[in-house]
Amino acid sequence: MVEMIYNLLRAITSVVGAEQGFINMWEAIRDFLELGGDVLFLIGFLMIFMWVLIIERVLYFAIIHKQVVKKTVAAWESRSERKSWQAHRVREAMISEVRLQAQKYLGLIQASVALCPLMGLLGTVTGMVGVFEIMSILGSGNARAMADGVSKATVPTMCGMVAALSGLFISYWLQRKAQIEIQLLGEHMTMDH
Repeated sequence: MVEMIYNLLRAITSVVGAEQGFINMWEAIRDFLELGGDVLFLIGFLMIFMWVLIIERVLYFAIIHKQVVKKTVAAWESRSERKSWQAHRVREAMISEVRLQAQKYLGLIQASVALCPLMGLLGTVTGMVGVFEIMSILGSGNARAMADGVSKATVPTMCGMVAALSGLFISYWLQRKAQIEIQLLGEHMTMDH
């Protein structure tokens, strides 16, 4: 699978004329993945999943949410009666529908942020198991043999923390954005007549 992706990307970059730069980049990424172990693939896939959801939410708030709010406010304003108990419940239902759309995927984004460090800790555990395995076979005096396991223990931890931090602030911003937008919608949907 990795070789297929490599060959596809190499063919694309050869058309553009950046083949040597791509090869250097690919070798650096490959060396880094070998340094950290297989858990880095899991962290990478989780981070890509998280950022796809984040980008979807940012695009939603930039483009679609304004249209949803206009449509909801227009539907509310077209009602002839807005003071009764039933109208109040209709208003709450309309706000709840917009809230569901605004908060879509936010739980998955927050779960992904929380899972990234845990995946890093999984890499730490697997790396330390490798260190202990080497120590049991070769003894504790061979530091060079233990260094590979120690790097496989520390690199995934760092990657998990970096992946989590990359999504932490934008996750908080999206949560606040959803809350503020719902509050503003409630203020626009007046119960005046």
